[in-house]
Amino acid sequence: MLQMEVVGVRVEMPTNQPIVLLKEAHGERFLPIWIGMTEATAIALAQAEEPPPRPLTHDLFRDVLSALGVGLRAVNIVALRDGIFFADLVFSNGVEVSARPSDSIALALRTGARIFASEEVVQEAGVVIPDDQEDEVEKFREFLDTISPEDFGRAG
Repeated sequence: MLQMEVVGVRVEMPTNQPIVLLKEAHGERFLPIWIGMTEATAIALAQAEEPPPRPLTHDLFRDVLSALGVGLRAVNIVALRDGIFFADLVFSNGVEVSARPSDSIALALRTGARIFASEEVVQEAGVVIPDDQEDEVEKFREFLDTISPEDFGRAG
């Protein structure tokens, strides 16, 4: 498994489809995952460390885990089948639960759990951005600095 870092979320135009972009922690490949608008908002809020006025589902899940004395140890993105990504939540008590990567990432950001992806998934869906295109990644990061979580609520 390869450790991944969350670069951020953005909305792809003209489809208005949100995407979360992961990057290998010790490599050069990026893993784009198309997600729902709700999950994009949840991820953006967690990255911005802006607590919502009322807890979102991912906040509730984090709080329930804490109340039960169980930690989220890791998120593993384990498969890509027919264009759909699959993830497992790995808990401190040894239990593993299948989950969508978007929900898993939103929860990992709230709990500090590490995110991993299988080598097979990264080989199949990962992209390498050549050095001469690194400015595109920087533009993406700058774009992330200009948006707020409310921007994800405008989808029709």
